[in-house]
Amino acid sequence: MKIRENIPISTLTTMRLGGPARYVIDVEKPEEIPEAYNFAKSKSLPTFILGGGANTIGHDEGFDGVIIKSNLKGIIEAGGAQYSFEGPKTRASAPERPEKEYERQAPLQITAFSGEEWDAVVAYACERGLTGIEALSKIPGLAGAAPVQNIGAYGQDISQTLVSIEVYDTLENKFKTLDKNDLQFSYRKSILNTTAKNRYFVISITLELKPGTMSHPFYNSIEKYIIANNCTDFSPAGVRDIVSKIRADKLPDPKEKASAGSFFKNVYLTEKEATEAEKKDYPVYRGHDGLKINSGWLIEQAGFSDQLIHGIRVNKKAALVLINESAKSYADLAAARQEIIDKIQKDFGYKLEQEPVEI
Repeated sequence: MKIRENIPISTLTTMRLGGPARYVIDVEKPEEIPEAYNFAKSKSLPTFILGGGANTIGHDEGFDGVIIKSNLKGIIEAGGAQYSFEGPKTRASAPERPEKEYERQAPLQITAFSGEEWDAVVAYACERGLTGIEALSKIPGLAGAAPVQNIGAYGQDISQTLVSIEVYDTLENKFKTLDKNDLQFSYRKSILNTTAKNRYFVISITLELKPGTMSHPFYNSIEKYIIANNCTDFSPAGVRDIVSKIRADKLPDPKEKASAGSFFKNVYLTEKEATEAEKKDYPVYRGHDGLKINSGWLIEQAGFSDQLIHGIRVNKKAALVLINESAKSYADLAAARQEIIDKIQKDFGYKLEQEPVEI
């Protein structure tokens, strides 16, 4: 267990804002998790669980508490290395299999530890011909954060494949398993960021994936790319390649440009609202997860694309992304956010909701 003191939150989050955190603890193995919480308790300090920092905003005053980060690594296939709270320190390697065998395989469960890069989990699955998370390629952050906000993109979300998670329950001071139903998934929500926020420290997630290809209809962005580029490979690896290219073209790498990914949630509609929107020629998406309008489209229509507002740049190709180009404080971000929200409310009657959480 590594304890660091007075660490700028701006160095821990991809939006690069935020003052100092009193303490930051990196846990290397599950048995260190209760030790980290006991440390915070001994100093009467609050705690905050932080993943890769790609969906988190820091405040100027910092955090007078203990930020706990997972450095638990490993990806395991069912029937492979046995899972234990000690956990593997390096990613397990699956045996090589002839590609044709994928057609004969039953669904396979894989367990990823919370400190593993999420995109490494997607790559691991796609290399083995397993479908279910390929559209979630290149989403920044760690595996442990995936179920917290039910990450989703291009028609897939984590709730479709997640079986269970292993956690440390800070209320009952014990390790336990929560299954999918326990998490009460909805759009960008679970109990982990609502009713049980900060109660559970995620140790690992278990997904059930299957051989095959992504189901039609494809999400609009994927379909447009397929048509424009005459794509014929819809295997998990093929779709991963398509999604990776779409994201590379539209979305800035948070390692190169300070951003927090999609800053606003999409707007979900009732059937009546969707019908009214379609009469106005608004692009309503009707998918498995409901009826919605892409908030990026609303921001574009409101004239914000490529605009610099209080030091925050609205990304030209994907207006859902806000880039910290020259903002020096949380106040700058808050001012830019409110200007966009107010204009969308005035022009369209929809109220945008922020996606990143705040420390």
